[in-house]
Amino acid sequence: MPEESQRSGRPDEDLILHQQYLRALSSFEGIILSQIDLKNKLGDRLNYSIQAGILILGAIAVSISVLLFTLTSQITRISTTVDEMNSHFISVSNQMNQIKHYMSRMEMRVRLLESIRSRTALMDQEMTAIQDDMVRMHAYMGGIDDSVAAVRDHVSQISINIDLMNREVQTMSAEMQHMSRPARAINRMMPFP
Repeated sequence: MPEESQRSGRPDEDLILHQQYLRALSSFEGIILSQIDLKNKLGDRLNYSIQAGILILGAIAVSISVLLFTLTSQITRISTTVDEMNSHFISVSNQMNQIKHYMSRMEMRVRLLESIRSRTALMDQEMTAIQDDMVRMHAYMGGIDDSVAAVRDHVSQISINIDLMNREVQTMSAEMQHMSRPARAINRMMPFP
């Protein structure tokens, strides 16, 4: 009799153990599924964050390329203006050399005047030659004045170009601040540091 009661008690225990095993298995499966769901949500958030970061980096790259393009164009303008100024300086140097040459000729003629005081006719001819040299020198001085005026114009153009570059940089700075607002908003929305 006691053996029969023990045998009849075992299938009930096995059934209870089997039910407990099934419950534990289903709760373990629920835990695993909830962890998988949580990881999927975190992965989606991470993907959205990465996409937003890529968009922001793309906007920053576009802004930097626009800034570099603007600076490059302004530098080429400044380079051409400096080249023109250099050519004008070379022209001024050449004209100064010619003036120096005429001054040396004038010195030679003045020396000749000291040695030929008795010959007034010859002295008159030398004076007319000096007057011609003075007229030419005056013409070269006018050319120097024109070159200096052109150099001043180029310097004013450089100043205007630098002012334009300054405005462009200020505009780009304002645009960068405007573009950084979405990034700050995304940082506030992110629950993770």
